[in-house]
Amino acid sequence: MANGRRRKGTASVHRKPLLVGAGVVAVVAGAALTVGLWPSGDSDTPSNRRPTGERSALAPAASPTPSPSRTYPMSRTPRTIPAVREHTPARGPGWRPAKGGRVVVGDTALSDEGRLLADELGLAYAGEGEARAGDVGLNLTDEDANAESYTLRVADGRVRISGTEEAGVFYGTRTLKQEVQGNATAPEGVVRDSPAKPQRGFMLDIARKHFTAAWIEDRIRELGDLKYNQLGLHFSDDQGFRIASDSHPEVVSKEHLTKAEVRRILALAKSRHIAVVPEIDSPGHLGAVIAAHPDLQLRNTAGVASKGAMDISEPAAGKIVDELLNEYADLFPGPYWHLGADEYQALTVANPAVSYPQLAAAATKTYGSGAGIADLATGWLNDRADTMRGHDRTMRAWNDGIFAGGTVQADEDLQVAYWTGKEIGARQPTEYLRSGRDLLNYNDEYLYYVLGQPNTFVYPTGQRIYEQWTPLVVRGTKPVSKEYDDQILGASFAVWCDLSGSQTQAQVAAGIRMPLRALTQKLWDPRTPTASWADFRALAGKLD
Repeated sequence: MANGRRRKGTASVHRKPLLVGAGVVAVVAGAALTVGLWPSGDSDTPSNRRPTGERSALAPAASPTPSPSRTYPMSRTPRTIPAVREHTPARGPGWRPAKGGRVVVGDTALSDEGRLLADELGLAYAGEGEARAGDVGLNLTDEDANAESYTLRVADGRVRISGTEEAGVFYGTRTLKQEVQGNATAPEGVVRDSPAKPQRGFMLDIARKHFTAAWIEDRIRELGDLKYNQLGLHFSDDQGFRIASDSHPEVVSKEHLTKAEVRRILALAKSRHIAVVPEIDSPGHLGAVIAAHPDLQLRNTAGVASKGAMDISEPAAGKIVDELLNEYADLFPGPYWHLGADEYQALTVANPAVSYPQLAAAATKTYGSGAGIADLATGWLNDRADTMRGHDRTMRAWNDGIFAGGTVQADEDLQVAYWTGKEIGARQPTEYLRSGRDLLNYNDEYLYYVLGQPNTFVYPTGQRIYEQWTPLVVRGTKPVSKEYDDQILGASFAVWCDLSGSQTQAQVAAGIRMPLRALTQKLWDPRTPTASWADFRALAGKLD
């Protein structure tokens, strides 16, 4: 992404899966069809290997030298995470980085990708040029393919990686990096690869627990190598507001990220083709803002405060949130924004209109005599969406903040971030899908890592995701109909820090290691893997 240049389209375009799946090897003409194993995998325990943040180059080794008198066996499918979707084998020595090898690019737009790969493999970066024996060549093509697809060819003692966009070429470099990990050889032949789902995310709650910029940067490097393309940052909640603010410095917690640190995080994410998705949750989960503005806290008729809830009958409440949204829209330039909207406490009591008459009065005044407090909350969500629409963002909101019926409906362009069926207002996934909404899968049964395991939460395991979950499993353990597959844009693994002291940063990194690897496999290709969990876990250990 040198010079910030993009070619056509974005990495979020929906794409159809390849017809040839992982584990199936397309063989050159005249040879029999062979079936290779899918990569397999580890325990969800801490690893003693090098932290992901460290960037040591692979040691150059002697590259295999083709010999006209030697007969080579047919190559085998590379073993990577996620697994490649299609590999056409060939006879030849393959390739591995060696002294004198270079990375060359056919377009300056790929200079960032080229320099990164050269650094990782211990090769020289030579800029624009043609790949010769021992080299890796990166190129953009004009093929009619999605932005994240790529082709990786190993032949004639060199590697050629091509794609229609920088993102696809980058993913090809990730595949090559894994192929040669541990002084291995990239197999001869052609990889053609593309993800099944366009949105593959990891969400981090930095509001309840402060995570250092260095820790977040380590996760970005890890996510990039695993071909994730989104990082969610939930940075405002009842326990903290964790990014510096110019418009409202009074709401910021003592431990927080500076804007300079955020810009470095964003720059690293951009280099890994990862979009950062910020979230300021409202009108609930605003305790850190309310602590500095107690006059905006929602109170019932007895004067009892509702935790984290803004009094949305007060115009000043919307004003301060919009000021924060506008400020951070300038800091975060990405295409997505999360508006929150879940767990508004006024809607959890038996009779909201009796407990909060000011909200009921504001609803009828604004939306008519038949309107209720849920309509007022939906109007709040739409108003915040209007604010972000001015910044040209694709927006999402938690499913329990998008209500059925009522006088006011949530704007049609809001995507559903579906996490639960347990909260008031939560409906079955099919209700949102039947209405035509696109959906992101955050299924709290498999994809919620909640520190301290409060309530009924348990730490998710990579094995459960690998063996039981698919993108169609949106709520609980039962999948929705395949007819909705195109509307399920992808999924996100989420770390929530409800009991923030329960784990250290290092323990969180270790705990999410295998779930992240299992999830990327199922988002890249949701079909049942042919390799066992034990094999997948073992492969992950070799590739780390």
